[in-house]
Amino acid sequence: MGDGRSVLVLTNPYDVTADVVLRLLAERRVPVVRLDPGTDLHMDASLTATYGPGGQRGILRTASREIDTTRIRSVWVRRPSPYEGPQGLSDQDRRFAAEQARWGAGGFLASLPGVHYVNHPWANRDAEFKPMQLSAARRCGFRVPDTVITNDPCEAREFVGQQPGGVVYKPLWNTPYRVDGRPHSVWVREVREPEITDAVAVCPHLFQAKVGKAFDARVTAVGDQLFGVRIDSPDLDWRRRQDLMACTPIEVPESVAGPVVSYLAELRLTYGAFDFAVTTADDWYFLECNPNGQWAWQPAETTGAVAHAIAGQLEKGPRT
Repeated sequence: MGDGRSVLVLTNPYDVTADVVLRLLAERRVPVVRLDPGTDLHMDASLTATYGPGGQRGILRTASREIDTTRIRSVWVRRPSPYEGPQGLSDQDRRFAAEQARWGAGGFLASLPGVHYVNHPWANRDAEFKPMQLSAARRCGFRVPDTVITNDPCEAREFVGQQPGGVVYKPLWNTPYRVDGRPHSVWVREVREPEITDAVAVCPHLFQAKVGKAFDARVTAVGDQLFGVRIDSPDLDWRRRQDLMACTPIEVPESVAGPVVSYLAELRLTYGAFDFAVTTADDWYFLECNPNGQWAWQPAETTGAVAHAIAGQLEKGPRT
């Protein structure tokens, strides 16, 4: 049983993955407050922060609860909505309100003293940058495919020409994109030298040596607990047609486990979803780490184990 201090979960109301962990916390009698600050603070929630001789204090009121923020043990930054401002305002006023909420409420919720964050929002933000991921991965001892990030078409063509096994293109960020008004996903795909046009000069592009993989692997890390899954898919990017992929639990080799733990420590993360390409020689190549990646799509035993690990992190609160 917990000590009465609450867990604050920052996520949107449609996040069914969070519900899996919330049920476990309820079974453990750990109080939980759920908040979507980007929208709730424009509706039926309020947040007041004070700074005085007694230090920092805060009162968070939702439709069902009122909590002294000094009574928060852990904050789970899951999938909160973006700060977009309330409906019904002019574009300029809505943008102003959204930015004030982000820097005010968001800043306060990211600076609660003595709280355990999974993960801290600023650590999440920093760890989203792919150049940061690639740099940290090499320092931590992962195998990393040769990679170039460039907006120089000549450099891109030269890199593609130097890779005998082929090259793939990856977007540096999953920017919302529409074709004929419909949402369009930009998947990882193989590119050839003649496809590199001068349009590369418009913005930086990421090109990476293609790994001759036997299968993909996902390692979900929660603290020092690692959960591996083998992914067999007919696609280069297994996310494209998930109905065609097969997932089975797999042991994480020590040569990978050590760098995973080092990576989390360097980027100040408690949680990370690591993707690898694994060759027939059992060489694991780091592809990326999503600091807030989804995990409930994995086999039931893995999903359950990850949920219990996250609940455990939130229940224990800050290290003492």
